[in-house]
Order: sequence, then C-alpha cells, then structure tokens
Amino acid sequence: MELIQNTPDLSAYLAADEVIDHHHPLVRETAARLAREAEDSYAYARLAFEFVRDTIPHSQDSGDPRVTWRASDVLEQGTGICYAKAHALAALLRAEDIPTALCYQQLDVVHGLIAVRFNGAWHRQDPRGNKPGVDARFSLDGEQLAFIPDPESNEMDCPVLYAEPHPAVLSVLKAAPDRPYLWKTLPTAL
Repeated sequence: MELIQNTPDLSAYLAADEVIDHHHPLVRETAARLAREAEDSYAYARLAFEFVRDTIPHSQDSGDPRVTWRASDVLEQGTGICYAKAHALAALLRAEDIPTALCYQQLDVVHGLIAVRFNGAWHRQDPRGNKPGVDARFSLDGEQLAFIPDPESNEMDCPVLYAEPHPAVLSVLKAAPDRPYLWKTLPTAL
C-alpha cells in the first residue's frame, strides 16, 4: 500500500498543536529523558514507541474509564485508547524533530496508529499496547502492527497520512465524558 501525505509540506508533520502538544513541559521532559538513553534518532524512535506501547495502558484493556486525547494528558494520566496513545507517540517523536503522521485502519471501528519518516519513507507503527493476540513491534523493515485488516469483513488500511488528528476522531474524543460512552460513539469510517 502506498502511503499518501494529506499535505505535501513535511514541516506539518513536525508541528505542535492543541492535540500533539510537544511544546508542553511534560512532553519535553519525557522526550529529553528518553533521548538521553538513545544513541541516535532510530534508537530514540524505538524507545519512544516502546515507552508509549508498554507504560501507558490502553484504557479498554485496563478498564480505566478516563478519556484522554491531548498528548500531555495521556502522559500525565497514563491512559488512553489507540488514538490518544498515537497522539502521545507523535508528540514525543516530533519533540525530537522526527516527522510523524497519524494514520488509521478501518476495522470494526476506526483504529489509530502513526507513521514515522526515516530515510525518505514512511513506516507505520502501532503503539496500541500488546495483549494476548496482539503483538505490535517497532520496525522499519516491514510492518508489525497490532491488527491486520480483513478485506472479507470490509476492513482496510487507510492510506492517508494526516498531520493532525482526523476531525471525526477528535470530535468523539472531546465529546466523551467517559470511555463507556466513547465506545458507543467511535467512528466506523472516515
């Protein structure tokens, strides 16, 4: 599948905004701590991915009712669904000047992940969090995502790489008072 930037301006994939708030002190502090452990940008990207995947539980898996959507809130509260975890990872990567896009899969509901740009190419990564039956890993040599869409069930990978969260995703996150409510309103298509 060919991944398509929704904007040709690569600097858009480094920008901070209300959601990917990599200018926030907590994001900067977390990025700096991870960067001290990394020998180069590839190692940093892997450390940031593993940090989000492994230390911030997916709120559905953990039973946490809180809904987070801003990267700094995900890091502060230590919880989030796939979209929120993707926002946190994007912020950590962009904080270290690594172009990062948000991307999606259309499964039974829309699933969020990221793509990171290295050596002139985009590489999708899924920081959702592992559990039995889910084994996502950081890889620049072939995808190791949490889920593989089933075309027979009308599931698919969405090829568009977004510089900002998709409006359908962001609106349901912002409107949800808790995760049970959010689960009833998740988008099924973009």
